Amino acid sequence: MLPVSRSGGPGGPYRRRKQEAINARLDHRSPLVFDTRELGRRPGAMKKVSRSVEAPEDLGNEVIGVPQGAPVELDLRLESVMDGVLVTGTARASVKGECVRCLEPVGHELEADFQEMFSYPDADARVREADQDDDAEDEEDTLFLEDDMFDLEPVLRDAVVLALPMQPVCQDDCPGLCSECGARLADDPDHHHDAVDIRWAALQGLADSIQDGEKDNMGGADAGVDEKQEK
Repeated sequence: MLPVSRSGGPGGPYRRRKQEAINARLDHRSPLVFDTRELGRRPGAMKKVSRSVEAPEDLGNEVIGVPQGAPVELDLRLESVMDGVLVTGTARASVKGECVRCLEPVGHELEADFQEMFSYPDADARVREADQDDDAEDEEDTLFLEDDMFDLEPVLRDAVVLALPMQPVCQDDCPGLCSECGARLADDPDHHHDAVDIRWAALQGLADSIQDGEKDNMGGADAGVDEKQEK
């Protein structure tokens, strides 16, 4: 069974963006808005749709994502059910970001599966009549068709974010950066710094000062001997 594009509990990013989608009016010009009128309302009817769209803004997380305007290939299956349209699909796109260990650019092809139910506007009343014990939060999260159309953007956004790695790396064994100088360790496997025990650093400085003082004293003594020999 395909994963539903949700990120979890109350207050999470999925719930927030989904509620924003519920409150907003559909922009019928958006390439992520789909028309279901040809599907009809007869339960069991099915329609497949393929579309290439430009990635919306912020389609990803803080370190990796789909660049805005990059192509996203969508393959959808729309199924008419009793209370709405069940949308099952796959999104494919190229993602770009940076390695969290060495900050080098990383990228790969992403495939994200999702499934979402878009209810008919009059389905909410029927559901309440059928089951008075429904969870209020689930009711608030319901996405509805508007003029037999639905906006896929919030579903696509959460499906992509869930499919992305939270800690992308350029390679599994990336050693990262030197903590002292910032050098990329993968470029110089033998890179190292001589360790200095800070407990001995002060004593080493004192020893160097004493040694320098002894050299100065010896130089003064030699000069006195030379003067006596000249006399």
